[in-house]
Amino acid sequence: MSREKVSFVIPCYRSEKTISPVVREIDKTMAQTGEDYEIIMVCDGSPDGTWNVIEALCAEDPRRTGIDFAKNFGQHAALMAGIRRAAGDVIVCLDDDGQTPASEAPRLLKALEDGADVAYASYETPHRSAFRSFGTAMNDYMTRIMLGKPRDLSITSYFAMRRFIADEVIRYEHSYPYLVGLILRTTKNIVNVRVDHRERREGASGYTFRKLLGLWMNGFTAFSITPLRAATMLGSLFAVLGFLYGIYTIIKKLVNPAVPMGFSAIMSALVFFGGMIMLMLGMVGEYVGRTYISVNSAPQYVVRQVCAAQDEDRRGQSV
Repeated sequence: MSREKVSFVIPCYRSEKTISPVVREIDKTMAQTGEDYEIIMVCDGSPDGTWNVIEALCAEDPRRTGIDFAKNFGQHAALMAGIRRAAGDVIVCLDDDGQTPASEAPRLLKALEDGADVAYASYETPHRSAFRSFGTAMNDYMTRIMLGKPRDLSITSYFAMRRFIADEVIRYEHSYPYLVGLILRTTKNIVNVRVDHRERREGASGYTFRKLLGLWMNGFTAFSITPLRAATMLGSLFAVLGFLYGIYTIIKKLVNPAVPMGFSAIMSALVFFGGMIMLMLGMVGEYVGRTYISVNSAPQYVVRQVCAAQDEDRRGQSV
């Protein structure tokens, strides 16, 4: 596969102290390969001085572009904005904290040259907190069950994709982008490439439990109706169980009229089935609510400003 240009997309949040070393490492790595490249940094409503650092980096080199969100829209919205801006034949997405080494990018690019459509980094020894490890494991399980991800495929935030995959991904304009789902529904020609995973040197992960829960809900509801089918099957199962238990109660009373009718058993059954009904209604409501928000054209993100050497700032842009 001939390659003319590589676009690096970096979502940035609370990375005031870490984004500069990441950019320098990309420069050093690509200088060794001699390939044309660009770097797109998306400031996802970071409350620190991340945007000021991005502006300074863009002023140093015309190959760098900064996009500033009006508020925090999430990592996947930032990736979508960066991919839309990217002009490369290959897009590489990586983190802003230096844990995903840019020096390993040529290995991902080599996998694409060998025929893969998408190459995800996999880590032999990932350096994550226990909370992030739990979140990663849950996300992996969810993508296997809901999205049909192969069991042996590792999904991480460090990956490279071909241009035609990126073009298909950015066709998605609804309010809840989930890049893993978009890629998995586009191609099955996905490989893993073993790379190192560094220790975090500054700060902490921006993923709170609330954000992880929102990410899982995107995976549950954006690209799969499996939860609705599961709700239907569970509802049918409990309806059958309730019917059988009713027959059992009648037979027991006929055989032994002295058997008292159990108030506690009735209340337990009512509470249990009532809870299941509310759970199913909540699942359906989640789908309906997301459809409602998308119909109302809620944006994926809103761009406050763009810093780039070859065009003027574009303010108030939304997608």
